[in-house]
Amino acid sequence: MPRRPIRLTGAAEAPPLRAALRELRATIGVGEDFPAAVLAEAEQAARAPRLPGSDETGIPFFTIDPPGSVDLDQAMHLTRREGGGFRVHYAIADVAAFVMPGGALDAESHRRVQTLYFPDGKVPLHPPLLSEGAASLLPGQTAPALLWRIDLDAEGRAVTTDVRRALVRSRARLDYAGAQQRIDAGTAEEPLALLKEIGALREALEVERGGISLNVPEQEVVQQDSTYALEYRAPLPAEAWNAQISLLTGMAAADLMVAYGTGILRTLPTAPDGAVARLRRSATALHIDWPHHVSYAQLVRSLDPHDGRHAAFLQECTTLLRGAGYTAFTGGVLPTPAVHAAVADEYTHCTAPLRRLVDRYAGELCLAAVAGQEPPPWVSEALEELPREMAEGSRRAGTAERGYVDIVEAAVLRDRVGEVFDAVVVDVKENEPSVGTVHLEDPAVVARVESDGAGLPLGERLRVRLTQADPVRAKVLFAPA
Repeated sequence: MPRRPIRLTGAAEAPPLRAALRELRATIGVGEDFPAAVLAEAEQAARAPRLPGSDETGIPFFTIDPPGSVDLDQAMHLTRREGGGFRVHYAIADVAAFVMPGGALDAESHRRVQTLYFPDGKVPLHPPLLSEGAASLLPGQTAPALLWRIDLDAEGRAVTTDVRRALVRSRARLDYAGAQQRIDAGTAEEPLALLKEIGALREALEVERGGISLNVPEQEVVQQDSTYALEYRAPLPAEAWNAQISLLTGMAAADLMVAYGTGILRTLPTAPDGAVARLRRSATALHIDWPHHVSYAQLVRSLDPHDGRHAAFLQECTTLLRGAGYTAFTGGVLPTPAVHAAVADEYTHCTAPLRRLVDRYAGELCLAAVAGQEPPPWVSEALEELPREMAEGSRRAGTAERGYVDIVEAAVLRDRVGEVFDAVVVDVKENEPSVGTVHLEDPAVVARVESDGAGLPLGERLRVRLTQADPVRAKVLFAPA
């Protein structure tokens, strides 16, 4: 999922902007259409998926996703345990029930690797008749799932974990704003009300182990008269609580794999001192107080994403996530590093198989670990290549993200060439100190800056003049004023 989510709203969905985004998709080779053989196989799978023997449709699951979402990977049900603590039932769409190993659909998913997100829509990993239909955990629809049961103690720590295949049926599809409103008003039924309680406990445990969740604001394009504006939308608390359930499951899955001796982890090395030092300079330029005795994790938790300066800094914090990747292991020999530095624990991706290839494999490895059996051959045979495939998919997603950010920002600024803006220099190119990146204070734009030979002052405020803003070429360029 993108580090800089940007969304078009209302009149901002203008034809010129959409045309530029379509051209971007064509340029990076991510066509939206699926081959006929893939669609035929998907239609057959939708009619006759491999169904599990266990029926858990009596559990009243619910989903929480952005408004309008129909590719629903996860559904949950939260209860209190007798004697204290909580029980988390977390159903994950069973994509393997629909995808035949070695078939056309399987091959296409390995080609696409992950769903790509754009401001005006997405290019899905799987055909919509599966990802938004038969395989999705839509309300009122019985669907095969990997059903996780994670028991927590009164402090929110996991004490037992189980996962198995089962039929499930979600009862309600909620969006974040609706869920937040019910929780705040005290009208939420217990399974939803417990999301706040469990989410807060898990957040406290995250602080205890030194982890950090970046609540990066979404950027929203709106139209003002004949021009565009780019604004920040701060995430709701319910989004963070929901993310904690997914993190809990990813950590539990990693524990199963490590004990099993075979798996694939999401890893991230600790950020080098130089990267943190650069971030400190950006904080200074944005007038964010970061005392030396305050850790990065403590600082991030103190930020308010509703504050424009804080929102800008949170965007810069994503630079410390560079280096994240996937590492497969067998024979009980763990990779180095085995830990995800931001999670501050072993962790894997397993909760979004409709949108991410690796999650289908992680789910099968966890099922095998619980059953004490060998994983299916199609999983074992793919394990060595999966990290490389995921890295290539991430590279393509990064190219898409950089492309659409440039297009949107060019559209926002296209009528303001020649104007001067207040900005912060947030990056300077190695071995080329006259080229770097600036973060404008208003509008919420991050773009390239080139000086006339002089070095750029990293981490300092700078007045810059807009010299180019071309949505067709996806080009935005500033120069020191």
